Amino acid sequence: MGIGLILIERGMISREQLDEAIAEQRRSGERLDKVLLRLGHTRREDIVFALGEQFQMPVVDMTELVVDPETLSALPASLVYRQNCVPVRRDNGALTIATSDPFELSALDELRLLTGCSIELVLADEEELHRFIRKHYGVGGDTLAQMDADAPIALEGEGEGEGGADQDIEQAQEASVIKLVNDIISEAVSERATDIHIEPYEHELTVRYRVDGVLLRASVPASINRFGAAIISRLKIMASLNIAEKRRPQDGRITFIQRERGKPSQEFDLRVSVIPMMFGEGVVLRVLSKSAVLMSLDDLGMSASMSARWDALIARPHGILLVTGPTGSGKSTTLYASLGRIVTDAIKAITVEDPVEYNVPGVNQIQVNTKTGLTFAAGLRSILRHDPDVVMIGEIRDKETAETAIQASLTGHLVFSTLHTNDAPGASTRLLDMGVEPFLVSSSVEGVLAQRLVRRICTESNERYTPEPGDLPPGFTLAAGEQLTRGVPSRANRNTGYRGRVGVYEMLRLSDATRELIMRRASAPEIAARASADGDLTRLREDGFEKVRAGVTTLDEVTRALAV
Repeated sequence: MGIGLILIERGMISREQLDEAIAEQRRSGERLDKVLLRLGHTRREDIVFALGEQFQMPVVDMTELVVDPETLSALPASLVYRQNCVPVRRDNGALTIATSDPFELSALDELRLLTGCSIELVLADEEELHRFIRKHYGVGGDTLAQMDADAPIALEGEGEGEGGADQDIEQAQEASVIKLVNDIISEAVSERATDIHIEPYEHELTVRYRVDGVLLRASVPASINRFGAAIISRLKIMASLNIAEKRRPQDGRITFIQRERGKPSQEFDLRVSVIPMMFGEGVVLRVLSKSAVLMSLDDLGMSASMSARWDALIARPHGILLVTGPTGSGKSTTLYASLGRIVTDAIKAITVEDPVEYNVPGVNQIQVNTKTGLTFAAGLRSILRHDPDVVMIGEIRDKETAETAIQASLTGHLVFSTLHTNDAPGASTRLLDMGVEPFLVSSSVEGVLAQRLVRRICTESNERYTPEPGDLPPGFTLAAGEQLTRGVPSRANRNTGYRGRVGVYEMLRLSDATRELIMRRASAPEIAARASADGDLTRLREDGFEKVRAGVTTLDEVTRALAV
């Protein structure tokens, strides 16, 4: 019985859906199961079990499987990657091989000859199998195995001096090195990483991905250490950096296109930073998706009351609105979402950014270029002559930029910008510390939004529980019998219990009372106390605790992000 009829018999698809898929299959030439998945008519797990029934093959769950290293070594990494199969059990001269493609059985003879064992096949989900292979054989494991077998790449200390740069270029342009670097970046993109860290140590090269704000070590073979210099050189070439310069920091950018079977290609902008370290050069790549959909304010996680107050602030015709928080807390995303909410054909908006992270329709965006003198302050002074209604400055870093922004707000412009402060009340004191006069700050700033990002509880795998009283942080109370939500580690969330992130916010609206405090150079705690008493300040911990009660995030996440 074919897979389509099996799915119908199980009630997983309708006859109409099968007919549609068959028509699409005739047009595209794809396998029927691939077409059904692409059209969204069924799930991957349903396809796997239907294929298992069609080919009378046992189905194995790769996420639950524990395989001993000796069995894994029965096949070389190059063959595992090439045939997309992995040994999972050895018993009495028989080797059980997991595969995701029961249609391709041509490798059976090769496997029998190579291992000297009889081969038994079991079926696994394709994505789970890929993840298992990367975990146990390492990202780029097949490439590294081939590189080890080929002529050895120069080790540390070799190739220095005369001709060293030429040798670096030659090694970095080898097909195996190019593929290895592409594998590392592609894996990061697949894991939704925002940053890739490549770090050289005395006896190893580590690769880590930042996923949902937390650094996770990538599965790479230990032998990658031998090829660290070639990997760094390849990244330098891709970013158009000086490959011979190894004593000074360098910055560049790479355009990377991710292509996956059955999915539309995606283009990513990688911001590259190279810094000399004790045992080589460290590299960090910031991953920015050019095709990412801009989030709206409704998607950011603001409560209804806070969203209404922020909407009122961004609708004002002039003044300064500041978004504060540490690096990576989502400040730019909030500013983009705010611009998206208010920009229309009747409003002209211009931004000065470093870097321009997203292309916003209807907004004129300028990239800072310090080499040509195009700084935040210089760009802001120039764009005011372009008759904007709304101006966004990527960051207020110095007195000159702050005073220029204030003058723009006082001459009838609405100005958005960011500051690096721990909370909203600290924004005014930060401007005063830059040397801006108190009367300018108090007369121009209309509101401040502080924010952090916390991991969101996985919506597919979670549970309710009753916490122990001793586990509750100060200020957090629960009613008798009230429960909280926590994530359950699963394949849907990389065994973390979390998937995605959500914002936690603190909003300060400046009143006459808080403006008077700023004029007197009052401290941030004084401003916070007065604004809280007047109802003009919602604190970060209050919003975080509210999201915990709502089952959006956990107490552990709020405690980690806010240090409460």
